[in-house]
Amino acid sequence: MAEVIIFVGLQASGKSTFYRERFAFSHDLVSKDRFRSNRDPARRQRLLVEQALRAGRSVVIDNTNPTADDRRELIELARAHGADVVGYYFASPLAGCLERNWLRHGRACVPDVALFATRKKLQAPSPAEGFDRLYVVRLLGRAGFEVLPWKEDPSGEC
Repeated sequence: MAEVIIFVGLQASGKSTFYRERFAFSHDLVSKDRFRSNRDPARRQRLLVEQALRAGRSVVIDNTNPTADDRRELIELARAHGADVVGYYFASPLAGCLERNWLRHGRACVPDVALFATRKKLQAPSPAEGFDRLYVVRLLGRAGFEVLPWKEDPSGEC
């Protein structure tokens, strides 16, 4: 069965690196960052997810997805195609995300205000949204990632 994995977290919280390390060989990547010049990135994202699911492929959606509203359409889309829905919440402190962002180059580096804006609206996901499974991911620096089972309030470090 195909699955749709939805990443939730600030910019520079490790989402893209986590994808490369854990899912690059098994899941298609869909990220609005890959089509910034598109007039309707949400439409393009929806189309790519639908194409993958129709072909029986699993998908990782690598965006900030900060609110339940941002995630709702993705969850509904997965359900419409009979896919499992898995969430990974990247519980990274804002200060660490700012530092990692400053080390980025070119378009990968976003203005600080973007991180502050995302942090302001960031809502931890909830099983009640329709996730089949939820995990908390903590970046351990050079040691990689720690993936923990979901707890009702994982947002202590954000």
